[in-house]
Amino acid sequence: MLDDRPGAPAGRARRGPRGGVLAGVVTPYRAVLSLPGVAALEAVAVLARMPQLALGIVLVLHVVETLGRGYGEAALVAAVATVGAAVSGPWRGRAVDRVGLRRALVPSVLAQGAVWGVAPWLDYPMLLVAAAVGGLLALPVFPVVRQSLTVLVPAGQRRTAFALDSVGVELSFVLGPALATVLVVRASSGATLLAVGAASVLSGLLLMALDPPVTAAAAARRRGAAGGGAAGGGAGGEAVSAAAPVPGHEPLPGVPPTLALALGLGCAAVVSVVLGATDVALVAVLREQGESGWIAAALALWAAGSVVGGLVYGVLPRGASPAVLLAGLGLLTAPVGLAGTPLLLCAALFGAGLLCAPAISATVEAVSSAAAEERRGQLMGWHGSAITVGTAVGAPLAGFAIDAAGGWAGFAAAGAVGALAGAGGVLLARSRRGRG
Repeated sequence: MLDDRPGAPAGRARRGPRGGVLAGVVTPYRAVLSLPGVAALEAVAVLARMPQLALGIVLVLHVVETLGRGYGEAALVAAVATVGAAVSGPWRGRAVDRVGLRRALVPSVLAQGAVWGVAPWLDYPMLLVAAAVGGLLALPVFPVVRQSLTVLVPAGQRRTAFALDSVGVELSFVLGPALATVLVVRASSGATLLAVGAASVLSGLLLMALDPPVTAAAAARRRGAAGGGAAGGGAGGEAVSAAAPVPGHEPLPGVPPTLALALGLGCAAVVSVVLGATDVALVAVLREQGESGWIAAALALWAAGSVVGGLVYGVLPRGASPAVLLAGLGLLTAPVGLAGTPLLLCAALFGAGLLCAPAISATVEAVSSAAAEERRGQLMGWHGSAITVGTAVGAPLAGFAIDAAGGWAGFAAAGAVGALAGAGGVLLARSRRGRG
């Protein structure tokens, strides 16, 4: 691949295929990050998601280690916080649509500081109440970031932007729980809860200070105030608006918007079922093999596969239907449990991970593209809730299958659900394409 940018060094044009491939992957992401507001938004997003993704494991460790309760009671506290976040997602997103980001974040910032600031001194029943309040008033980081990317990034670059965001989620997923676990071991679970609360408050304040635009009009005003040209101009003069993607970039071409929304939300939920079940199944298989020490490596390689897949997907000239990616994810996940050694299991998980971030990214693209701007915050909230509920359903699904037939069955059940749901989505989209 030649580097024909004005002023590029002549040596760039004579690089071998490896340099050309690398440039082909890196350049689109560099272009997205160079858009006004995107790099800062993604940096804050990685930091803001870390305490949210760490909270579950911290609550479990606090209930078991500090309160001396069982794992079932610990899981209940984590589940209450998760359900609270799922229930609140749509109405928090609607609040962003109606009153703007800063005003919508104020209750969350206050609640996160208050709830997790007193949580270390609460007994078990009161901790359940606190977890519910903390979940209901969690920072709406996931929907806000994706809603803002929709108006900051021109339509032709949104797939790259959403893929980049999915990679950021993986980074937060790896770092947040790991750092929290280290802090629990080296300090205490109570101190870690305080740290989670402080990090959540700081994240909320950073989001309020950044105040990323969530409507096309707000983005245009900000570009105009910064001297970025005509109000509606995006990078290269392309309008950044709430309109449907430019031709060739539609996630579900020819599908009526209402069905596209339903498919996006449904696929998001089922993708999360597969991911939640995989979390449980990989632990079960490695324990059956007597190789529990491989759990961290398996999780890391699974996440690494997702990062690689997300980065590659984001630079493809055309995307794929979320239903197709879901079906592929299911087919790759189903046989993972048959791996006879930890090394083979890690390799199989890396392969399955290649479609994790692309599948989530495609569902975000489908929902954001089909949603009317005045309802996008609410619908992105529904998207976040779909992911949360799917993850919560996936764990017991795998658990029942594992209890019935062994660790391999957890992967088989997860893969079957994903493959069948994805195939159904593909057939439904084809049957309705061009109608409505």
